[in-house]
Amino acid sequence: MVVDAAWAAIVLVLGLLPNDNLPDDGWRLDADILVALLLPALMVFRRRYPDVTVAAATGLGVSQVLADVEPGGSSIAYLVFAYTGAAFGQKWTSRLALTAGLSAGPLVFWQMNPMKTVRESADHYVSRPYAVGEAALIMLLMSTPFILCWAWGRLTRVRRAYLTELEDRAARLERERDAQAKVAVAAERARIARELHDVVAHNVSVMIVQADGAAYVLDNSPQQAKEALGTIASTGRQALVEMRRLLGVLRTAGTAEEYVPQPGVEELPELLEQVRTAGLQVDYATSGHPRELPRGVELTVYRIVQEALTNVRKHGGPDVHARVAVDFGERELAVLVEDDGRGSTDEQLAAGGQDGLGHGLIGMRERVGMVSGSLDVGPRPGGGFRIRAVLPLKAAH
Repeated sequence: MVVDAAWAAIVLVLGLLPNDNLPDDGWRLDADILVALLLPALMVFRRRYPDVTVAAATGLGVSQVLADVEPGGSSIAYLVFAYTGAAFGQKWTSRLALTAGLSAGPLVFWQMNPMKTVRESADHYVSRPYAVGEAALIMLLMSTPFILCWAWGRLTRVRRAYLTELEDRAARLERERDAQAKVAVAAERARIARELHDVVAHNVSVMIVQADGAAYVLDNSPQQAKEALGTIASTGRQALVEMRRLLGVLRTAGTAEEYVPQPGVEELPELLEQVRTAGLQVDYATSGHPRELPRGVELTVYRIVQEALTNVRKHGGPDVHARVAVDFGERELAVLVEDDGRGSTDEQLAAGGQDGLGHGLIGMRERVGMVSGSLDVGPRPGGGFRIRAVLPLKAAH
């Protein structure tokens, strides 16, 4: 409003300048002064109330023509309202401004009723009306400034809308980027939590079994107790190394791939040997044509077997026997872990889903779901427990 008020002051000065074409008195002089005051007043509020001010200016212009009040210096404000209607008004206001701009030339031409001077002889001149073509050209030229101001306002409106759209798009992209970053962070935390659960649950369960065995044979067989303590130490060091790698991911997110342990199917024999050392009898068999697998599938297979055997040690009871089978199919990899333990179905499911850090079987389902596989968990016919995962693979060449 401050800027518009400054321009309105200039228009006011122009409107109040002396005009030799106006009469010295009479109602036309008062009407001209009234127009010179009203137009600047409307200019002050044109941005805040564009529809009202453009409509009022249009009505004032038509009244000025009908009252035969000739245009003065303040009439330049009509160009400003043509711009205002196109730049800031609603659709009907923009159309009104365009219609008024197109009509300005013919209305003023009709009001002024100009005549052209024609020379009939050497010293005789007469005034005659303009021809139709000449009059149309003059009216077009008189309307051109209004049309140009309206087009300028329209261009300003389009540019402003374009900039607003760019700002909205940038804000939307920023929100989407933040949302994706949060999802990525949550997924990374869930993955690290699964890794920590698998590492801690497996290694700590081995250490507990070995510690119980060492305490049982300490007096009668010191050598076996010594071997059990050595297994505890090596298992603890292995768990510590893997946990340090996982914590390194949290400290240096940019080097995650360097620190995350990525065991696979080839490391399963070492895992089973460690489990056998802890006192669990495990048979291992593979079928099909072994080949290189995606790292995600490799890690999923390893963690499923590790978690399943951990649950067997915890809930299978004494003298339990487990079997691990990996089948390399043409388009899928099947992993089977089953045991002949005595744990009830409800107890095993509850323990697998809620012990430790709260992952267990839930973590298995998440891992299998990430590689678009399927997981079947339940009691085994004849007793025991059975876990079978099927992971899709690309066709073997």
